[in-house]
This record gives sequence, C-alpha cells and structure tokens, in this order.
Amino acid sequence: MIGIVGIVIIFVMVFGGYIAAGGKLGIILKALPFEMIMIGGAALGAFVLSNDMPAIKHTAKDIGKVFKGRRWQPDDYRDLLCLLFELIRLARQNPVAIEEHIEAPESSSIFGKYPKILASHEAIEMICDTLRSASMNYDDPHQVEEVLEKQLEANLHHAMHSSHALQSIADGLPALGIVAAVLGVIKTMGSIDQPPEILGKMIGGALVGTFLGVFLAYGLVGPFSVRVKAVIEEDSHFFKLIREVLVANLHNHAANICIEVGRQNTPHHIRPSFTSLEEALKALKSEAA
Repeated sequence: MIGIVGIVIIFVMVFGGYIAAGGKLGIILKALPFEMIMIGGAALGAFVLSNDMPAIKHTAKDIGKVFKGRRWQPDDYRDLLCLLFELIRLARQNPVAIEEHIEAPESSSIFGKYPKILASHEAIEMICDTLRSASMNYDDPHQVEEVLEKQLEANLHHAMHSSHALQSIADGLPALGIVAAVLGVIKTMGSIDQPPEILGKMIGGALVGTFLGVFLAYGLVGPFSVRVKAVIEEDSHFFKLIREVLVANLHNHAANICIEVGRQNTPHHIRPSFTSLEEALKALKSEAA
C-alpha cells in the first residue's frame, strides 16, 4: 500500500505542479505514446539483452515486493523460534526420532504446524541440512557458523540481482531519453519550413523524451530498485535468526537459551516480545506433555 501512495504522490506533485504553473498537458500527452515506445522499448530490450530468462523472471517477480513489502512478519519470527525449539528439544531427547522430520519435512508433523515456513525452500534446506550435519558429528560451532555465513552471503547476493538489474535500467533511462529527444529534434529539423507555432510544438514534443527518461529513472525505476533491495535485506534477518539459533545449539546451550539468543539478535521492529514467545513455548510444552 505504501508503494502505491508513493507513486500517487510523485505523479500528483510533478504534473500537478506543472499544471499549476500554467503548463499544458496536451503536448505531453500527444508525444507520450511515441516517446514511451522508444524509451520504454529500448530499456526493455537492454534489460532482456543483459539478463538470462531466470533473472528476468526473478526481477519481474520481485517488483511485487515494492507493494507487498517484507515477506516475514513478527508472527513468522515467533513461529520460526517455536519450530526451532521443537526440533532442538527433540534432537536432544531422541536423536533418532529427529531424522524422519529433517529427511522428509513436507510430511513432518512438526514442520506441518508452520505452513508458511514449510513453503520456504531456503529456510527448510538451511534448517534440515544443519541439523543433519550435526547428527553426522559435523558439529564444530565455528566451522558450521562459517559455512552458514557463506551460504547466507551467496543467497543474498543472488536475491539482490533484481535490485541491481532495476538500478541498471534506471541508470540508462536518462540517456535513452536523450536519444528519443535527439530523434525528435531531427524530426523537427526536417520541418524547419513550418510556422513557429508548429515548430514550437514539435520541439516541445521532442523534449518530452528527455523529461520522460529522467522522470522514469529517478521517479519510478530507481526508487523501485531501492525498495526491492530494502525488502530483501529485511527478509534476510529471518535466515540469520536460523543461523544464530542453530549455532547456539551446537555450543550445547539449553534449548531456551538458544531460542533467546535468536530472539535478541532479531531487529527490534520485527522481534517477538519475550512474553508472547514464552506463552507460545509453554503451549508447545503443554502439547508435548
């Protein structure tokens, strides 16, 4: 919703100010379709040229983050901590019993309680692989933490591709706007024998290209890139929490301490409160009793 509000403000302020200053939209509206074909089409072509199909699909999908915002909400962090608590407690009580859950999480009664987390292939893979490694005596906390850190960096780098792709488009749009404007000037020079009022409109139409390139770059595509990057970085905290809890587990801290380490390392605005988490953990303990 906030993304839509931002777009509305941009258009109202730019075009509202133009109209309030006495500008006429007629020239812009007449030239807009042709300028948009040249600038937008060239930008789209450059985007397709510089990316493969998976990257194109990834970027198109991530544009939705501008309007949807972050995927993981505070309740999801609480659910993640509850899930990790159940898994850690079971792994310590019965190391054999944990295997059926980490080998087939889609049919696990524990993972099944948290369908949103189960739907995240990255989260499930990270949890199961780390617990599986611990069960095979690959349990050096420092080595595991280093492996998880590299995995998080690689995943974040991959996720950031859409933001970089959008920023590349934003960087090129002003130049493409100049290309469209130059073509407009060339067209105008071909009609130099026309009256001044006609030439004025033609020059105005040509300048729409420059305006459109700069407007799209700094008013829309650039901010889209920044917003996508911010949402991706925000969601990365979810996976950092997994790392913190599982590494704490390898240090043989009590299960409650492992969960509290993860909770306290979560940014404040998405961190579940101690009380709400404690109540959720008590409910899990009551179910298991």
